[in-house]
Order: sequence, then C-alpha cells, then structure tokens
Amino acid sequence: MSEVLSQSEIDALLGALSSGELDPDQMQEDEEKKVKDYDFSRPTKFSKEHLRTLEIIFEHYGRLISTNLPMYLRKTVAVDVSSSETVTFSEFSNALSNPVILGIVNFQPLNGTIILDLSTNLGYAIIDRMLGGQGVPLEKSRDFSEIEMTILEKMMVTFTQLLREPWRNVIELSPVLNRMETNPQFAQVIAPNDMIAIITLNIKIGDVEGLMNVCLPFFTLEDVMDRLNTKYWFASMQENHDENYETYLEAMIRKVDIPIRAVLGKSTISVSDFMNLQIGDCIRLDTKVEQDMNVYVGNIKKFTALPGAEGDSYAVRVTSVVREEE
Repeated sequence: MSEVLSQSEIDALLGALSSGELDPDQMQEDEEKKVKDYDFSRPTKFSKEHLRTLEIIFEHYGRLISTNLPMYLRKTVAVDVSSSETVTFSEFSNALSNPVILGIVNFQPLNGTIILDLSTNLGYAIIDRMLGGQGVPLEKSRDFSEIEMTILEKMMVTFTQLLREPWRNVIELSPVLNRMETNPQFAQVIAPNDMIAIITLNIKIGDVEGLMNVCLPFFTLEDVMDRLNTKYWFASMQENHDENYETYLEAMIRKVDIPIRAVLGKSTISVSDFMNLQIGDCIRLDTKVEQDMNVYVGNIKKFTALPGAEGDSYAVRVTSVVREEE
C-alpha cells in the first residue's frame, strides 16, 4: 500500500516545486528502473555468497599450505587469498601460458575434476630449493625435465591432500591427483562454455612470489552448492567443534613423537681422557648405584626411575612422577 502524505508534507512538496528546488523531470528519471542485460552465454551460476564461502574455505587451505610447505622447503611460506571470480573455462584456458604447471585433481566423491594452476616461477623456485639451491626461479621459462616433473608431482600431491581438511565442513573429500600437464591444450577436461569459479592464492616462498589458481567447475560443485553459504558453513564448523574437537585434538596429540631420556648421571673429564677411553674403562658419575635416575620428556624432568632390563633390552622402572609445582 502506498504511503499517504500529511497536509504539511504536501504543502512542503508544492512549495519546493514552485520555488524550483525540485525538478519534476529529474524526479521521473530517478523513478525509472535500471535494467541490466543478461548474458545467456555467461549464466551467473555462482552467487557472491558462494564465492565468499569459497574464499573462507581457501583461506583455511592457505594456512595449511603455509604450515606444511616449510617442512619440505626449509623456507618461510606465506599464503593469502588474492581474489575470486567466475569465468568460462575457455577464458581461463586461453589465458594460460606455455609451459604451465597444471594438476588435474579428481574431486571424489563429487563428479568431475578441478584444476590447480601453479605459476612457473614458483615451480622453478620449488625445484631449485628441493635440489639444494637457494630457491631462485629461472630468468627465462623453459620446459621441465622428467626429474623436475617428478619433484613437482610430489609437491602437487601434497597440495591435493591438503584439500581434505578445509572442505570437511561441506563434504568429506578424497581428492586424487590424476595427472600433471605442462601444455594447456592437454588439460581440456571441462567444456569450454562451462562456468567455473577461480580462487586465486598469492604464495610467497622466501623472496619469490607467485600465484596459484584453483579452477572449480560448477558441474563439479553442483551437488553441494546449497551448502556453499556462510550460514551452513559456520553452523557445520560449530557442530563439528562441539562433538569432535576434543577427540580430534587427543588423537592428534597421541601421534606426536616425544624424545624420552633416562640419565644415569653426569661426569666431567678432560678431552685427552675422553680420546683415550678403552673398552672396560670406568667413568665415575655424580650419582650412587641405589639412587633413582632422572627421566626427561623432551627437556623437562618428568619421572624418577630405577635402571633394569627387559629381556635383552635395557629398561627403567618409574618410581615417581615429578609434578609441575615441584
């Protein structure tokens, strides 16, 4: 129902029109609705909400890469989401250079595949670092050798496996790297007119900076599109947090390897005596035979124990637990 103006509002409006403060023609133009042309060759299958949710997922993915990649490269790695957009696959493939580093990933249990596009300067830097160099890219691009492709394939497998955790709130994935391609003509795994979402990650390895594009076809994500909204994503995250978070943490902690040392005692000798040690020589320690040994977990004194044997192996029997307050 239209709004009814009061008499004072009507008088104010008439006064503004008579004084020239309001232009009737301009008011009529403002009321006209602006119509935007719809391009049927580029249907908007990904909404802004979908792209925002994908950005959140791949922000998590970027944190996993920046945590795991330094174990292989022994260099600091920084990753952040640069942009997200929707284009047709033909536009994406036409923009690829030659050579490229493309990982064709089977996005099981979803239908179809996705593509990981790693910039060549990052690829050369990774290869140089893995082979003992400083991680410096080549000044001019060239084709990759078989050995270099093997190294890149192992790294791309790592990128693929890291996709599991960020997508867990949407679907349990089992992604598998099908193959690697360096020629974009051999990576036509998606119809040219199909719409895809491209999430661009900016990766910095030491001083080398480059991009990785993740190509996500609508056909592949169609079955989970209703879950790609922030409301569902955060609700699933909270549910998983409440039910499984403590169990998950406990399972992860149980897998951690911690060094344990049982110290018989300590002694100080000269370097010459140490160099001349022979089988059967005795070293006097600062502890007595009947005295308990100190057992260290990492560098923290945690137990006291008595020495002994278990079968053919040396062993200790814990006699007390050292509390934090002690």
